Amino acid sequence: MGAKKDIDWSNLGFDYHVTDKRYVSMYQNGAWDEGKLISDDKIVMSEDAGVLQYSQSVFEGLKAYTTQDGKIVCFRPDLNAERMYDSAQYLEMPPFPKDRFVDAVVETVRANDAWVPPYGTGATLYIRPFMFGYSPVIGVSPAEDYMFRIFVTPVGPYFKGGAKPIVVRVSDYDRAAPRGTGHIKAGLNYAMSLHAIVDAHNKGFSENIYLDPATRTKLEETGGANILLVDADNTLVIPKSTSILPSITRRSLHYVAENYLGMKVVEREVLLSEVMGGEFKECGLCGTAAVISPIGRINDHGKEFTFSNGMEKIGPVMGKLLDTLTGIQMGRIEAPEGWIKVIEE
Repeated sequence: MGAKKDIDWSNLGFDYHVTDKRYVSMYQNGAWDEGKLISDDKIVMSEDAGVLQYSQSVFEGLKAYTTQDGKIVCFRPDLNAERMYDSAQYLEMPPFPKDRFVDAVVETVRANDAWVPPYGTGATLYIRPFMFGYSPVIGVSPAEDYMFRIFVTPVGPYFKGGAKPIVVRVSDYDRAAPRGTGHIKAGLNYAMSLHAIVDAHNKGFSENIYLDPATRTKLEETGGANILLVDADNTLVIPKSTSILPSITRRSLHYVAENYLGMKVVEREVLLSEVMGGEFKECGLCGTAAVISPIGRINDHGKEFTFSNGMEKIGPVMGKLLDTLTGIQMGRIEAPEGWIKVIEE
């Protein structure tokens, strides 16, 4: 492990920094090449590339950490490999092999180990694998050639000074069609959420909660995170839908709740009327960036519901879930087998 970069780690934001190396592999003539690490962060391609004309792109997000005992690790990269494989197939892209995905993540982090923030700073190394249609496409059809890349960037803690509850609104927009692309991690899903999130921010809300597009009565997810709820019996309730992204953080929290905290966990359809009627005492959003963002208040077209933790602090159950999963990620709590991939000892 080399010397660290001279960075004020504790004051990093969630921003892009050009680091030393990135991984690139090309799919041409029906096969992926062997891939390599390069220094150049710029991409040159045709103005008619598939990604520019028809948004043929998928991506992933995960993090590398320095653990309490000084190892550099990442969290369940095999699940990111699997999800990207599924996403690529759905957009008629040649999937990048799952074992090579994990090896490429390890290689890229090792090549940038000077950028991995030290333990205790709250900062992490964000890893962004992505893949897109590279060759020219003028008719509506899949590209023939593809580029797979991974870059990394150091990022600060999502919440500076602890996880403060946020205010969210029920959106008038739909995030995904019932049999559309909501269950894959495609760039186009995030493009269509941009107008809704800017509008929400302009009106004083941190996020949008999207309802099921068919009936607009059930909770789905937000623009970039799955939803978790805790009922009066301390049961963790996870909204179920075929058009939400299968969040790795959510699946991990499900396991942690059952096996570490002894909680009952139920995955089911959740009606907005249940939430606004006070059936749940805690609510949070979960994803790679923040792990859990507690929700303090939901606004449904002017009608408001405030959860029992209020706007001052994270609720006790969400707090326990957050502390346990981050403890596992940082090496303070023993992890289930296979969850932690050691990159450097």
